[in-house]
Amino acid sequence: MRIILFLSLAACLFAQPGSGLQQFISVNDPVVALVHVRVIDGTGAPAAEDQTIVIDHGKIAAVGGAAATSIPPGAHRMDLAGDTVIPGLVGMHEHLFYPSGEGIPIYNEQAFSFPRLYLASGVTTARTAGSMEPFTDFNVKSLIDSNRAPGPDFYITGPYLEGAGSPFEQMHYLTGTDDARRTVDYWASEGATSFKAYMHITRAELSAAVEQAHKLRLKVTGHLCAVGFREAAAIGIDNLEHGIEVDTEFDPGKQPDVCPSQNLTRDTLVKLDIKSSPVQEMIRDLVRHNVAVTSTLAVFDAGAPHRPPFDPRMIDVLTPQGAITYLAARTRATDSSSAAALEALKKEEQFEYEFSKAGGMLMSGVDPTGNGGAMAGFGDLRNLELLVEADFTPVEAVRIATLNGAKWLNAEDRIGSIETGKQADLVVIQGNPVAKISDVRNVRIVFKQGVGYDPQKLIDSVKHTVGLH
Repeated sequence: MRIILFLSLAACLFAQPGSGLQQFISVNDPVVALVHVRVIDGTGAPAAEDQTIVIDHGKIAAVGGAAATSIPPGAHRMDLAGDTVIPGLVGMHEHLFYPSGEGIPIYNEQAFSFPRLYLASGVTTARTAGSMEPFTDFNVKSLIDSNRAPGPDFYITGPYLEGAGSPFEQMHYLTGTDDARRTVDYWASEGATSFKAYMHITRAELSAAVEQAHKLRLKVTGHLCAVGFREAAAIGIDNLEHGIEVDTEFDPGKQPDVCPSQNLTRDTLVKLDIKSSPVQEMIRDLVRHNVAVTSTLAVFDAGAPHRPPFDPRMIDVLTPQGAITYLAARTRATDSSSAAALEALKKEEQFEYEFSKAGGMLMSGVDPTGNGGAMAGFGDLRNLELLVEADFTPVEAVRIATLNGAKWLNAEDRIGSIETGKQADLVVIQGNPVAKISDVRNVRIVFKQGVGYDPQKLIDSVKHTVGLH
């Protein structure tokens, strides 16, 4: 009886966000006009000043100069002079789990807090890029899709395709090529829209997984180690996570199908010349094979000394123990021994710039793992700042974080840019990110399918919960 009562209470508590969705909504009129705004449309076009965006029943009905764009009678007119509107972010590495702390390789599912933090930061579409609890992820997606809970539109990646030797006890370890194919088949049947290969997968297992996924018209990404980038490109992988920070092919003594020490990889990267012929040829190889790269600069930034700029909101959303654990990790990152982390971050930024300028498809996501400093949502906005630090223009950074991801998801006809007829997924930012990229942190309203959400109310609703749920 006590167990039944507990389960009933848990069900009621989890259902509560659905019944209270209205509490997070600040704008819910059928027709809305955002007037006198600056528009960064996500296509790479220069920012346009003094624009009007008309939202009609969840779609973008018109975009143009404020003087020339008519506003329908009865529309909710919002004068946002001085503000900037960008497309809803398309986060391509957005886990629903978070490290348990103290270096223990266990990750706790954040089914309650993370969807809210993503949406509060303007992430209106998210690919999970690897799941620890895939059924939980599927159910969270169902709650959001049925308007019972706030959050982005999720594309669920299946559980990790990992090989023997992994330290992560929450993962299934593949036993060979047949197991790789079975795993892909099963999770595709459950609704996974992509798969993620992980560090200890072998070339044979990766080949089997990619072949099977492609038969099902699904894609495979990878955070690799035992397999190098050029090997993965030859196999046919569709996407690589993190960039050269995790590519082991340049490590001296690298053995086939063996993941070398991560310290060795970091040391190699620090010494690596991104302009060198071997690295440039690797970049050209990825471009030739249409392999995308997902930038996750925020997770590497968190491990570098005095990074990122201290944000009190980060502490406010963590549990008390989580805050202590993160602050201790942040302090450790200021040690002289962590200086290599900053050097590696700079090499990664350089690689991503070179890859993109060579014609590669660069996307963006936060990867809320590492030492806990890359927080869901907040880290996505930090990534925009870091892309600009890497020499991309603010307009280019927005495109990387919006339209590029939409294209990889084959959803660019609906999302990813501010264009007439597309879904009204929009982020209203107080300030001008073109002049000052850190203004992206000032999210005022997030529109998802034309409904405007209050970011502060979403953040306040998860105070002291990250790390718990």
